[in-house]
Amino acid sequence: MSLSPEAVATLKKITTATITTILLKKGLRNVWLRGSRPLRPGQERLVGPAFTLRFVPAREDLATPESWSKPISTRTAIEAMPAGCIAVVDAMGITDAGIFGDILCARMAKRGVTALVTDGVVRDLEGVLGTGLPVWCDGAAAPPSVAGLTFVNWGEPIGCGGVAVFPDDVIVADQDGAVLIPQAFLELILTEGPEQEAMEGWIVNEVNNGAELPGLYPMNAETKARYAASKAKK
Repeated sequence: MSLSPEAVATLKKITTATITTILLKKGLRNVWLRGSRPLRPGQERLVGPAFTLRFVPAREDLATPESWSKPISTRTAIEAMPAGCIAVVDAMGITDAGIFGDILCARMAKRGVTALVTDGVVRDLEGVLGTGLPVWCDGAAAPPSVAGLTFVNWGEPIGCGGVAVFPDDVIVADQDGAVLIPQAFLELILTEGPEQEAMEGWIVNEVNNGAELPGLYPMNAETKARYAASKAKK
């Protein structure tokens, strides 16, 4: 799935907090990927369809440096990543083996990958930051992936940070972390997200002007009428 430039532009204006609130109202509570934090402070909000990769626990006969040259490897998976995707990697929350280092991240950046999101960690931290590839992860560790993980496949459903991620689900990542938008709910977010942001911006302005919270957040009937009137003036 590819996202239209218009969809990406709209989603980049919607916070992950707003997305989780909208999805919560529809019964989806588990969409925030635990352990995925921006590696670089101040990282801008990014959006893209998920390209999934999956690790399982290390097994000594499979998790070897030689495995990096096999047809099923992280190297081959990276060459299959389309420009604009967000690579979402299930590392099972393991934090003592870095799934990718500077060379792999440099190749992802060269291929136009939007970002890397994982519940694991990276290695070669200074080099990874130097590639310019935006990364959301749980930190850094020196050992390579095979010290704790076995890579098994890409392009299939995974569990990342306790969240079920299917290929081409939409990922939005910002300073609060990374959240998933199921494909079936994308139009809902595109429709309701901008209005939610506008409403909350108006509420913040009211608070800054001294308004009290009861009746304002959430809005009562009188506040809703004032908000509607403010929109009509624009």
